[in-house]
Amino acid sequence: MSEAAFAGPFIDLPKELEDSLIQIGSTLPAWEVQDTFLADSTIEQYRSELESAPHFTAVRNSLLGALHGDHGGYAVLRLGNLTTVLGADDDRFLRLVTGFAAEVAVPFSPFPRWPLWKDIGVKVDKDPGKSSGIGYNAFHMDLVNATTPPDYTTLLCVRPDPLGGGPSILSDAHAAVARLSENSRALLAESAYHYGTFFDLFSVGEEYKPFPILDGSDPGNGFVRYTAKMLERSELSQAHADAAKELAEELVRGQVRFMLQPGDYLIVNQRRFLHGREALHSGQETLPVSDRRLLLQLFLRAGAGDGSAA
Repeated sequence: MSEAAFAGPFIDLPKELEDSLIQIGSTLPAWEVQDTFLADSTIEQYRSELESAPHFTAVRNSLLGALHGDHGGYAVLRLGNLTTVLGADDDRFLRLVTGFAAEVAVPFSPFPRWPLWKDIGVKVDKDPGKSSGIGYNAFHMDLVNATTPPDYTTLLCVRPDPLGGGPSILSDAHAAVARLSENSRALLAESAYHYGTFFDLFSVGEEYKPFPILDGSDPGNGFVRYTAKMLERSELSQAHADAAKELAEELVRGQVRFMLQPGDYLIVNQRRFLHGREALHSGQETLPVSDRRLLLQLFLRAGAGDGSAA
């Protein structure tokens, strides 16, 4: 199957590859973690097995192209057929997904109290704007106030909202910045913004406070350190607040929107795109916790010189 068949951010697997992965999933060993990162030995084992599968190299190339191409920045691997056989929360399936993730960058957990994959469920009594809340989760990058935030944030859909809400939203941060006035870009490049706490974190550097939204990199590169929540929780001058609000409007104007299905694996290049989620459908309190929307989150760190952070 040619690479052209995988054009775009949504990547389906050929049936021959799916059949092979189902077999491989039963043989992959449990992963090992060293200093919060997926162990090199595990990456090598998983890669060796996955590369033996037909069409895997073409799918991997399409995945990397979607994340790093001129107009790329995110990808969705559609693995739902695998969940039908293996189960979306089965260890065999999760090892396969971890193997795919390791082809992009090195999986790691910045939270020592959480395993490699972190559950994001639904809590009706949580702040509605949080990832586990029921309201609109506005555009943001994860760990925005760390000096070295994850290069990628990834979300595996175990269960969508059974009531039909919660579409994912993404926006090209650099394209949004390019549409701003020169004065707004200058204000966003000043270290004037604050957000969040910083404790008990590993492998993400130091606390960055205050931080600039634009880090001074060449246009199209570097993090756009934005989270909508900082507009409410930072003590900003009117000029700095207005510049951030202008950026927020451009992010919404340029957004893409789609619903994750069981087995969909979303990978977001945080140096290019910001992400969020629309509100879940009303009535979440009527659902048993075991039936509510469930995602698993995994962070990735780009290796020096591998080009994945470009």
